[in-house]
Amino acid sequence: MSSVQTAIIAGRGRLPAALAAGMTDPPLVAAMDGFAPEGITLDLTFRVERLVPFLRALERDGVGQVIFAGAVTRPRLDPSLLDPATAEVLPRLMAALQQGDDATLRVVIEVFEEFGFQVVGVEDVAPALLPGAGVLAGSVSQRDEADAARAAAIVAALGAVDVGQGAVVAQGLCLGVEALPGTDALLAHVAGITSLRPDPARGKGVFYKAAKPGQDRRIDLPTIGPDTLRGVAAAGLGGLAFQAGSVICLDLAEMQRLAKNLGLFLWARA
Repeated sequence: MSSVQTAIIAGRGRLPAALAAGMTDPPLVAAMDGFAPEGITLDLTFRVERLVPFLRALERDGVGQVIFAGAVTRPRLDPSLLDPATAEVLPRLMAALQQGDDATLRVVIEVFEEFGFQVVGVEDVAPALLPGAGVLAGSVSQRDEADAARAAAIVAALGAVDVGQGAVVAQGLCLGVEALPGTDALLAHVAGITSLRPDPARGKGVFYKAAKPGQDRRIDLPTIGPDTLRGVAAAGLGGLAFQAGSVICLDLAEMQRLAKNLGLFLWARA
């Protein structure tokens, strides 16, 4: 392991495997206990209560930079597992947890940097996963453009208070916003809305996804994939729009194929 220079600190989902596939040198892959990613073998697992020993293990393995990729939720901590060095760091993490995800992730980055690791983002390692502006499938109407603009304003407002990265708007009406339960829960909620929904003949609506204003782009950029499009279709929406250059697309070619088959637009909005 001494030759490994980059470590992926992985969470659930397919993003860690997609990142590793695009890297020239095989990375070391580590994941928090209970949050193993799909399609990739782990080299290390760790617990938050033993964070400092884990960081020292990365040092011993020759890791110089790390990239965070994948989904995690806040773990339940077991105080009996704490080592003295981690016990000194943990109060900072716990205080940040009370302020929201962005604050927590900033402290996580600070801790890794204090141990000498360079923290890089997806756009540094695999920029192709962040599509630039353009309509990637289907066509976007003026109604869709207006709904996307409305959704973008809502997401910016939510993001400013560290709430979510997505919203659904149809004919100017907000049908739902993303919060802690995530994208799948939002789209399932929208799918269940019937009587309050405007006439779909005048515009089915859009699901919009974007980074939070001012967030650290090295960690927690929004991620979408084929399953997101299936959720959009099940919710009866017209398409999926996202902030160009700021949203990770897993298997873009499959997303484009699926959007066409489902009759949806897929739009990287400038």
